[in-house]
Amino acid sequence: MESVEDIVIVGAGIAGLTTALGLHRRGIRSLVLESSDGLRATGFAFTTWTNAWRALDAVGIGEPLRPLHNRLFGMQIISTISGLCTAERQLDATDTQRGHEIRCVQRRTLLETLANELPSSTIRYSSKVVSIEESGYLKLVHLSDGSILKAKVLIGCDGVNSAVAKWLGFKEPAFVGRSAIRGCVYYEHGHSFEPKFSQYIGEGVRSGVIPCDDKSIYWFFTFSSSSKNEEMEESPAKMKQFVLGKLGKMPDNVRAVFEKTEADNFILSPLRFRPPWDILWGNISKTNVCVAGDAFHPMTPDVGQGGCAALEDGVVLSRCLGEALREKQGMSSEEEYKRIEKGLQSYTKERRWRAVELVSTAYMVGYIEESNGRVWNFLRDKVLAGFLAGQRFKMASYDCGKLSAS
Repeated sequence: MESVEDIVIVGAGIAGLTTALGLHRRGIRSLVLESSDGLRATGFAFTTWTNAWRALDAVGIGEPLRPLHNRLFGMQIISTISGLCTAERQLDATDTQRGHEIRCVQRRTLLETLANELPSSTIRYSSKVVSIEESGYLKLVHLSDGSILKAKVLIGCDGVNSAVAKWLGFKEPAFVGRSAIRGCVYYEHGHSFEPKFSQYIGEGVRSGVIPCDDKSIYWFFTFSSSSKNEEMEESPAKMKQFVLGKLGKMPDNVRAVFEKTEADNFILSPLRFRPPWDILWGNISKTNVCVAGDAFHPMTPDVGQGGCAALEDGVVLSRCLGEALREKQGMSSEEEYKRIEKGLQSYTKERRWRAVELVSTAYMVGYIEESNGRVWNFLRDKVLAGFLAGQRFKMASYDCGKLSAS
């Protein structure tokens, strides 16, 4: 079975659904292919910084999400070696100096909010892409069920193992020698944590706890990987034991967050990134094909910008394609193809250096914060703590703009 689609987006994650919604707001239909049988929300939650809220407001879902997630009014970094705070920043509710807005948003809530704003026929589940071919001005997208889609535009938002990124010539993302364990815990009668992002660093590990709302706490734990990973993946109980044994000096109520989390809610994932030079020299777009989100710029989570950057991508890509496809009635296939190619080139130009900066900064921050040894501990805790914390706010100051160029 064959069908022709104007815009095919591969992957119903943050980047894919944001792009689809941005296009929908501009009156442009798209089809989103998702390989699983429903929305996937791996990772529980993510820190949604100022730049992400600008993107969410651009696609019109910032307001419904805000009341569901507590605003954070501070960030602190604490050494698990000394137990002392090495850097802190308070964010006043009326902070107008930089206007930062930070919340911890639950992934499922975000994905469901995005999906609910789309026409019901937009997302096609259980649709796995197996190959991509060229056919004149179209791309032939072959699915695992044997069907073929003819796409005028093909957008890869299919994660770190992206089939579209592979077609564009990107190599597999590189393993950075570290892994992350994440979890979320629910307090039926509410928790007593302040609305603050608390991070704990020392002995080669980095962990943090962030309230999502009055009853949910999201936490993360990143560490240098070893052969123990395979063993831990098979046994969540061993994973939990490993985390509890590596937490170091931290308040009892923070340690209790990890202890209270059920072992089955511990998720382990290796950390991978696309080296900056691959982004700098690679094909982010080619003719009528491009990538966004983790398919474009997988990065380590050390500045909390992976999901935020995916939202930015969706807004910028919607804007660039929207401008390219304006008043297309009566346009020849060749002219339409050329305008699409030009629109994707505009997207590439706008996003390439932003992606390089994010990936490089995240890698640098993670490398320094998780380095171990007396010299590194001194430099990190006494000299660089404020600088490293400041990098997170610097990356969050970006504004991806509105859906319309005017």
